[in-house]
This record gives sequence, structure tokens and C-alpha cells, in this order.
Amino acid sequence: QVQLVESGGGLVQPGGSLRLSCAASGTIFGIATMGWYRQAPGKEREMVAVITGGGSTDYGDSVKGRFTISRDNVKNTVYLQMNSLKAEDTAVYYCNALRYDQSSWGQGTQVTVSS
Repeated sequence: QVQLVESGGGLVQPGGSLRLSCAASGTIFGIATMGWYRQAPGKEREMVAVITGGGSTDYGDSVKGRFTISRDNVKNTVYLQMNSLKAEDTAVYYCNALRYDQSSWGQGTQVTVSS
């Protein structure tokens, strides 16, 4: 089983930046894609960014050009650098890891963009 622990959320002003981290532990061998998803109040969970073990990335349309996902396979950690944050980026951000046919989720970290 994979355990995921997110950190780095908080309150930031519009136009600011935050960096989220997600550390994986437990049965980490075989983890393929890792990613970030978010869920705002009253909305469905949506994909923010994903990255494969080989480093291929994909982004949600609303964050392209502003967010960057990266991965440290030695530290088993995935990062999300968020720049030019907007009020509409406010949400709980969840880390995800896909290991064979098993999907694991972190507990989530709140990101609030407000002046």
C-alpha cells in the first residue's frame, strides 16, 4: 500500500506562488504516474497535472503555463510549483499515485488565493 503526505498549502495573494510537495512511502516499487488533482467547493475533482516515471507531463487547460509538476524518483516525491495564482485556483489539492491498477490518494492540502 502507498501512503502519500502532502505539504505546502496555505493562503496566498493573487499573482503569488506556492510550491506543493507530496512524499510517497510504503510499497512504492512500481509506482508509475503521480499527479495532482484539486476540488473546489461544489465542484468535481479535476486533474491539475500528472507526471510519469519517465518524466512525461500533462496539465489541465486552466493551469497550463502557470503550474509546473516535477518528480524526484530518489526521494519518491512529486512537486507542484504554482505561479501567477488566481482566486479560481482556490481548492483542496490532492496527490495521487498509480501503482499497477491501484490508485492512492493523499489527505489533501488547502490552497486559498485571496487578497
